[in-house]
Amino acid sequence: MTLETHLEGIVPALDRATVALVRQSARITASDEGAIREGFAECADARVSAEWLEELVLQSYLFAGFPRALNAAREWRRSAAAGSDVSSAGADTSVGGLPPGESYAAVHDWRERGEVTCATVYGDSYAPLRRNIRALHDALDDWMVVEGYGKVLSRPGLDLKRRELCIVAACAAAGQDRQLHSHLRGALNAGASPVEVRAALDALAGVVEPELLERAIMLWARVAGK
Repeated sequence: MTLETHLEGIVPALDRATVALVRQSARITASDEGAIREGFAECADARVSAEWLEELVLQSYLFAGFPRALNAAREWRRSAAAGSDVSSAGADTSVGGLPPGESYAAVHDWRERGEVTCATVYGDSYAPLRRNIRALHDALDDWMVVEGYGKVLSRPGLDLKRRELCIVAACAAAGQDRQLHSHLRGALNAGASPVEVRAALDALAGVVEPELLERAIMLWARVAGK
């Protein structure tokens, strides 16, 4: 199924590039390298910017694990080296993939940014979330805020709404319903409309296992109905 054929069957709430990005997030999380390679070709066809794809690959280690992030980065570099048509506008080519002027010396800034971003995603649930994570382990709370929401998800190369839609896709592909529930709400809190969230889920047809996608859509129905 081509991307154009796929787009005919979903709510036209998202642009082609966002649909391709969301689908690639699911592939990186749960598909093999061949499917990931095909996904980068789909992204090229949809004119997804190199900057968006760089950020998707980087954030994937939070939700898919470091091995899958490395595999995705390898396929992305091969795709770029092969002369794909993925747009290079705004691509971050700084050393180590960090935005200009950013380094581990900026850890205090990461914490501040992380607290703001995490509070945006979780809204009224932010304070209870921090208490619950600290009850599991203080280190997990620190890593979530500084490493996850500060160092990674507050990077400027991709807006928070699209990041959250990609996280929704990753959680759906991995069958992580508890985290999916949080990030369905998080996508709304980050500025996505209910129609856009449902469109992101519909975009996962043919990429996410049918039973997992059905579960995700049922969970969204409960979230949207509240």
